[in-house]
Amino acid sequence: MKKSIHLFDQITESICMKDKTVIITGASSGIGKACAYVFSQMGARVVLAARNEEKLQTIVQDLESEQRPVLAVKTDVAKESDCRQLIDKTLEHFGRIDVLINNAGISMRGLFKDTGLEVIRQLMDVNFWGTVYCTRHALPHLLKSKGSVIGVSSIAGLPSLPGRTGYSSSKFAMHGFLETLRVEHLHDGLHVMIAAPGFTATNVRKVALGPDGKPQGESPRDENQMMTPEQVARIIARGIRKRKRMMVMTTQGKMTVMLRKFVPAWLDRLTYRLMAKEPDSPFK
Repeated sequence: MKKSIHLFDQITESICMKDKTVIITGASSGIGKACAYVFSQMGARVVLAARNEEKLQTIVQDLESEQRPVLAVKTDVAKESDCRQLIDKTLEHFGRIDVLINNAGISMRGLFKDTGLEVIRQLMDVNFWGTVYCTRHALPHLLKSKGSVIGVSSIAGLPSLPGRTGYSSSKFAMHGFLETLRVEHLHDGLHVMIAAPGFTATNVRKVALGPDGKPQGESPRDENQMMTPEQVARIIARGIRKRKRMMVMTTQGKMTVMLRKFVPAWLDRLTYRLMAKEPDSPFK
């Protein structure tokens, strides 16, 4: 029964995405790369944005070898001019925009008292302002298509996650922006969704910044226990089809939302204990 339901979802999602133009930021690796393949397989015309042009071209070659429509645009979402160019080139190439997946992001790990302010500013520039810039320039075209704006967030954007001050702050800011945007466009067909995966096995964790702004290196968590990028991409596709407001993707995440509502002080203590148990935790 579950297999038949899963197959039905895949078929309906493919119908939903057929010939849609989908922009994906942070598309060179992790969740963004998985979205590129998943949405392309569903028949979408995908536009891939990231700073690493070489990695983007590898994905383009793969998709073009299967005769799938794809465009790569080298983009640093922290620069408004790059985000404007991304939208302009998408329109030149495909003529419309149906879905914008704001996925580009960086993480960090370190206590606020030890973290340089430039590190937090860098996270805000990418995670928050990148979402604002891309959405601002895509918005008129998404309104025409009654399309979807997606913000790829994290469980860390739901409760406050100690040791990730800059990351949680940037995701909280993204949530506030997108939720306000949803209300402003309540009656004109714009779909706004926040996607909140659990811990996901991606390169983002390995290049997360330390307090000094340098990559931390190896992830402190067991990646075998994490979600895969492909799982996240398919859940995002399902959320777009169903025009969901929020997709909290794990049992842990859903429990976190409930605990934050009913027992926030207890959740603070629980979160602290969990973060303190990480290898090389800054709380030790």
